[in-house]
Amino acid sequence: MATDIRAKLSFCGVSAQKVRLVIDLVRGKPAVQALNTLQFTPKIAAHHVRKLLASAVANAEENFGVSRDDLFIYQITADEAPTRKWRRFGARGRFKPLLRRNSHITVVLREQE
Repeated sequence: MATDIRAKLSFCGVSAQKVRLVIDLVRGKPAVQALNTLQFTPKIAAHHVRKLLASAVANAEENFGVSRDDLFIYQITADEAPTRKWRRFGARGRFKPLLRRNSHITVVLREQE
């Protein structure tokens, strides 16, 4: 059985919908190729996903002794985190709610056979 190398980023300050656009680019790819793709993706969520993926690759090398060239992204998900609700006051005494959405990102790496 292949060992799963996991890394999780909790309470990322980008909405899950925006993160899913980025993780769809790298799902199922080799880890090195995914890191290169994320480096040149002009979205703010790509920065967070790239740091998380680099951390997972470093965990695999240090803790499991797996070469980074043998790793691929087995599973990557972005789930919703609690939403921070801010208030902004509008004209005529009205109340305009602002929703600051967050996300939890999880990546699972596996070694190719």
